[in-house]
Amino acid sequence: MQTLKIAIVACLVALSIGTNYALAGVWNVKLMDFIVFIGGFCFGPLVGVLVGVISWTVYGTINPLGFVLPIWLATMFTETIYGVAGGFLRKGLGTSLKSEWWKASVFFASIGVLLTLAYDVVTNVVFGLTVGWNVIFAVIVGFIPFGIVHVTSNMFFFFFGSVPVISAINNVVGGENNVSLKE
Repeated sequence: MQTLKIAIVACLVALSIGTNYALAGVWNVKLMDFIVFIGGFCFGPLVGVLVGVISWTVYGTINPLGFVLPIWLATMFTETIYGVAGGFLRKGLGTSLKSEWWKASVFFASIGVLLTLAYDVVTNVVFGLTVGWNVIFAVIVGFIPFGIVHVTSNMFFFFFGSVPVISAINNVVGGENNVSLKE
């Protein structure tokens, strides 16, 4: 099983990095957050953390927007909230999550919005401190319009992607504990 987990982490990291570069021209619309969350949800918080840290280690170092150490560290470590939340959410839901797909989708979209708001606040604060801006100003400027786009796109990805991707992964690989999202 360890070899399988290593392969899964490698695939999720490659998918995360590849989609980030593919979407480099679209500001704040990235699948990385969703992929890290799915990694944590399906394979536990440690896998989610590894996917987030390794993805940002590579993408942040060779970032199309440039490299700034404090911002890179903030994005790398804050990305882990998606994986940790996915892993603990899975543990909290147990193996009996049964719901209509749209109820589960609304639930996942809500989680995506909350995690993205937390991520954006932390990274905007670090950005503000790094460039010498007032922190409140940095959070406001970072949120309008960039945060709005980030939250909206993640809400979309979590709503439409969570149930089918989790179901597909569970059907193919099994995850930590097979969870059914169908009635």
